[in-house]
Amino acid sequence: MTAKIAFLFAAAAGGLSVALGAFGAHGLRGRVEDRLLETFQTAVHYQMFHSLVLLLVSFLLLEWGKLLSLEIAVYAFIAGILLFSGSLYGLVLTELKWLGPITPVGGLCFIAGWISVFVAGIQKIG
Repeated sequence: MTAKIAFLFAAAAGGLSVALGAFGAHGLRGRVEDRLLETFQTAVHYQMFHSLVLLLVSFLLLEWGKLLSLEIAVYAFIAGILLFSGSLYGLVLTELKWLGPITPVGGLCFIAGWISVFVAGIQKIG
């Protein structure tokens, strides 16, 4: 079930990152400050990179079987995308300053996801 969640979320988040990237490049240019546009693009990039790694993790779950470390990675990457990229999108579009402190929490989720993938590699590859 975790592989299915990872795969579907990755596919949706990856497609959404393309749409949001286009929106940022064409819909926001000239409407927001350059520094905010750069922040928006950072959110898009992190969302795409982590959507791709989440897709990879879904295949690792199918190949290696149910591993707690990979399941943790799935939820850490999903939380990272929602918190890191989501808070940056919200910050740019609404300028609500309270969203800023949420971004590092998403970054920590990304780090936890990568550590979990590392642990899975040690468990399965040696």
